[in-house]
Amino acid sequence: MEEINVCLTCGACCASFRASFYWAEANDVTEGGVPVHLTEKLNDFRRVMIGTNQPKPRCIGLSGNIGHEVKCVIHSQRASICRDFDASWLNGVHNPRCDQARAVWGIHPLRPEDWLRPGHFPKAA
Repeated sequence: MEEINVCLTCGACCASFRASFYWAEANDVTEGGVPVHLTEKLNDFRRVMIGTNQPKPRCIGLSGNIGHEVKCVIHSQRASICRDFDASWLNGVHNPRCDQARAVWGIHPLRPEDWLRPGHFPKAA
């Protein structure tokens, strides 16, 4: 079966949690790093994505409608906290924080089979 990226129809994690990371991940220090103009200082050691350090977070890097069609506009430059956050059942591993974020937005929790596109089975020999 063909794998799909269910994250592109969700985005709940980008609008549920604070995205903070070590300050040197920003592109004013590390070439190809997180665009510094999309961050703000959290403390002397950490930066945070604009929009995520508030009671109802939404990352400035998230484009689209949560639960429908979304994308990270800095996907290739995203912070380690984002790179390390796997959707539930990606590679067969459950992530309760993914389920928690999805629940906040009224989106059902992921199941292992959600990563496979129905109707795209291998052709018989």
